[in-house]
Amino acid sequence: MATERVVADSGLELVTVAAPGRPRTGWWTTLRRFCRKKPLGAAGGALMLVMVGTALLADSLATYDPIATDAANTLAAPNSEHWLGSDHLGRDIYSRIVHGTRVSLIVGVLSTLFGSVLGGLIGLLSAYFGGRTDLISQRLLDILQGLPLLVLALVMSAALGPSLQNVIIAISIPIIPRAARVIRASVLSIREMQYVEAARALGLRHLRIAFRHVLPNTIGPFIVLTTAQLGSAILVEATLSFLGLGVPEPYPSWGRMLSVSAAEYAQKAPWLVLFPGIAISLAVFGSNLLGDALRDTLDPRLRGS
Repeated sequence: MATERVVADSGLELVTVAAPGRPRTGWWTTLRRFCRKKPLGAAGGALMLVMVGTALLADSLATYDPIATDAANTLAAPNSEHWLGSDHLGRDIYSRIVHGTRVSLIVGVLSTLFGSVLGGLIGLLSAYFGGRTDLISQRLLDILQGLPLLVLALVMSAALGPSLQNVIIAISIPIIPRAARVIRASVLSIREMQYVEAARALGLRHLRIAFRHVLPNTIGPFIVLTTAQLGSAILVEATLSFLGLGVPEPYPSWGRMLSVSAAEYAQKAPWLVLFPGIAISLAVFGSNLLGDALRDTLDPRLRGS
């Protein structure tokens, strides 16, 4: 705490005490504190970083062309040439899993962002304006939320057809009502704050208040929502591809690899099922760990836990 001595004209010595400054916390300090308090969340974040790095460097990390066939190495067991073996067409499993990371993350991240952003905007406007707007929007969201995420994604994917863009749309639509409910709950409490009332008293337009003063305070719940939904989106994409309604060939999707291999070759070539299943499990596990840790960190009610 800093003090400052000032001599007045009358000869009296005045002592002023400066208010203690707020310590600055850098991103590295914040990261270390997060790793210390939430080691499982840090492990999940590290796992997701590995997934992102694998997706970005898939062309360099892959040892073979993921769609190239090799009849001489059909159903080859893991060896020095094919580290994780090969499938019924002689395609390298390791290379297909590496490139499948890119497909799964693209579908998972884009569908989660699209559904969360659109649902967040609906929840923001619904809660802020209230009245008939809130009533109509919530009833429509009730209809969407009446079906489980996977069932609604199956219906949308069957209606739109199997393609990368359609899979993203099919997965993002079931996320919209869940995101809208989370953001709406936050906005209902934020809109009654004193600074929002002061902004209304100053005559600011409602849209300006909603997007300038209310929306930034929902960033914490939004981050928790997106990380929590990412694992579900990856799992739903794998399920749709397994059922033949997801990412079509020649994209090396993890779910598509299980769809081709599980029924016919699982017993005599278990590596066809084992390694794609491990990849899906690690992606979902890492995103769930990170999402739970971020929820505990960003939610004021859970910071002490």
